[in-house]
Amino acid sequence: MPLQFTAAPSSRIKKAGARTPKRNSPFDRQRRIKPSSRPLADKSQPPQGSPAGSYDEHGGSYPGDQLPDLGPSHHIAETTLVTSVIQAIQHVQNTMFTPMPDSRTGMNSTRIAEVLNFRKSLPPIVSIAHVHVLLNAPTRVEREIVELAGSARLRRLFIPGRGSALAGLGDCLVLVEDWEGLVRSSGSLEESLKDKFIHLLRSNAKTSAVSAGQFTPNETSSLVRAGFLVSPSSLAKDTPLSINPFVTAVPTEEVGHQGQPESQRKNTRSFRDSTMILSLPNLGPYLRLVSAARSRMLTILERSKYNEVPLYLLRDRWDGAVETQLGAAKRARGESSGVLPGRTKKWKELYGLNFRWALEETLGAGLIEIFDTGSVGPGVRRI
Repeated sequence: MPLQFTAAPSSRIKKAGARTPKRNSPFDRQRRIKPSSRPLADKSQPPQGSPAGSYDEHGGSYPGDQLPDLGPSHHIAETTLVTSVIQAIQHVQNTMFTPMPDSRTGMNSTRIAEVLNFRKSLPPIVSIAHVHVLLNAPTRVEREIVELAGSARLRRLFIPGRGSALAGLGDCLVLVEDWEGLVRSSGSLEESLKDKFIHLLRSNAKTSAVSAGQFTPNETSSLVRAGFLVSPSSLAKDTPLSINPFVTAVPTEEVGHQGQPESQRKNTRSFRDSTMILSLPNLGPYLRLVSAARSRMLTILERSKYNEVPLYLLRDRWDGAVETQLGAAKRARGESSGVLPGRTKKWKELYGLNFRWALEETLGAGLIEIFDTGSVGPGVRRI
């Protein structure tokens, strides 16, 4: 019988040296990598679909593309329901800080008390640049300020040495009734001096300068200690006034006495000829807080490639990825979640300053601009 008809050709037994033909597969060209050898994700690069200018969890910026600019945005004025200067001032005062978190702030009771006391101590003052941003009508706002000052309802307070260097930080507005409330609540002033100072506030409202001769040396010293008067020389080093009336002042009963030494009579004349500036208690901490808020806003923008980010991303970065209610539940289960409020710069350095308030303040100072993107909402750019 021929061999080709035997069972050998149909047998599946193959010799050891025989090779099976390789079949083509669509995955043949793909590189096989063990799970343990896969590279870690590069957190400096944005995940697929991330908007331009977003941030990673460590504060690094994603490169992204430059945001489209369709022109200036009136987002602030259009979303703020105020129609007058008085309403704008009250709005700024009421929206300066965010409410204290309900629970799990990351702050102990001492820090919470410190934050609340700091907020309470700040003067009821508003920068005029902030008011202009809310109303977006420069001519009408200036006209209304003049009218309110003439009717003794408002005072415009300019602080020497705080203008050009800090983008108009020293040009402020104060409601007279708020100022009077501070004077009345002061425990270091006598009632007669309170009445005298309030009468001054309601008269000659066009200037912040006050002749020291309107008060006795003792009264001036009391007003200075209470924070309602200050020497121009203490505010600006380049002021022409070099005499501090509080150091050379003589008691009231000695003024004009013929038996005074010549040097003492010169000191008395210097006191009467000097000029004081109206002020408010704790004005320094307020100005430092505003300056820190502006700097913080600019620092965040600098971390993006083009010094610009969408508004919603800027808000998230300002808040510091604060833990939400969902994040609190994760933390209770031992899972990773957001940062506690007390550990963010917003609370550690800025006492919970509201993002919207800081945005309006920085915008009014001319340090940033808001523009329409047409895709991701308003964009914010450093100027």
